[in-house]
Amino acid sequence: MRKTNFHFIIGKPLVFTFRFKHHRYFWMAAATMMACKSKPVEQDTQDNADSTEVSYLHEPLIQSPYTADPSAHVFEGKIFIYPSHDVESEVEEDDTGGHFNMKDYHVYSMDSPTAEVVDHGKVLDVNEVKWAKRQMWAPDAAERDGKYFLYFPAKDTADIFRIGVAVSTSPSGPFEPMDRPISGSFSIDPAVFKDDQGEYYMYWGGIWGGQLQKWRTGKYLSTSDSPYADEPADHEPAIAPKVAKLADNMIEFSEEPREVIILDKGGEPIKAGDHDRRFFEAAWVHKHAGTYYFSYSTGDTHNIAYATGSSPYGPFTYQGVILEPVQGWTNHHSIVKVDDQWYLFYHDTQLSGKTHLRNIKMASLEHLNDGSIKTIDPMGNMSK
Repeated sequence: MRKTNFHFIIGKPLVFTFRFKHHRYFWMAAATMMACKSKPVEQDTQDNADSTEVSYLHEPLIQSPYTADPSAHVFEGKIFIYPSHDVESEVEEDDTGGHFNMKDYHVYSMDSPTAEVVDHGKVLDVNEVKWAKRQMWAPDAAERDGKYFLYFPAKDTADIFRIGVAVSTSPSGPFEPMDRPISGSFSIDPAVFKDDQGEYYMYWGGIWGGQLQKWRTGKYLSTSDSPYADEPADHEPAIAPKVAKLADNMIEFSEEPREVIILDKGGEPIKAGDHDRRFFEAAWVHKHAGTYYFSYSTGDTHNIAYATGSSPYGPFTYQGVILEPVQGWTNHHSIVKVDDQWYLFYHDTQLSGKTHLRNIKMASLEHLNDGSIKTIDPMGNMSK
């Protein structure tokens, strides 16, 4: 694989030299393989045969412990971040994601976007959750009437992902988990959006290791242990993420989950074979200038993409890419407005070079006058 040098156009990034093989040309090759129905396996970003100098647009917010999947919110006048807590794992890497073997959550806060990050410590452990067995993946949080709710996926005793909820009187926790997962919940990556009318919507789902493809019949149905089994054919509509309005108590759904349909600009659903645009995981919704923005990871093509719509239920029309591939296999984000400025929170593997040991970062986000979002290259320049 050829070596590639990355250079900054703006800012003063840190420059590191390490062994690196997951760069833009690798992702392009992976996308080509996917078009031929070949499935790439998640891999570390280390390669003993190749090294190059790499530049990063942003520095890690937290040096230790490893953090990923940052869900950011403004509560009580501060920025609170609810990430995953990555740990070393002896599980072999594959596309089920078993090597992402997280066991607890920490909460972090910042007084302002330029302030130091405060670690409020461990706020929830898998051993405290009666129904959960393992793999506490990407969480989110919401506030209602002075209570704070931490939403999290974990595998139950049958190794099926469910979504749980834990409650606190403080945004910094600790959080007390409910005895059971949310009734009717499944898969991963819960994200809660509060609309202008004070209604709360949860979005969720992730394919492959996130098991969303196992729920196409309305019940869990797995025909194989392969993470690629049970997906639709390439010419069929892609598997849709889910949305449901939360009840007033914030610990259950008030309605049956619905599909979040993502359309191309011709009004047709994005196809399952369109890996550059189809939903993979990491749903997030924000609202700007009256428009709902649904953003998500494309998974094996490694972009954070976005689509827009006029309703929190969708449908959403694909518009483009917010964040291009980071170092590492996964790409997961959140978007929050602080005062008059929007920010994107994301992760990469700058500190470890390992795909399951990540670090969170933040970037300014710009909405253009036409409603589009300026693309960020995390290893290059800010806009295109």
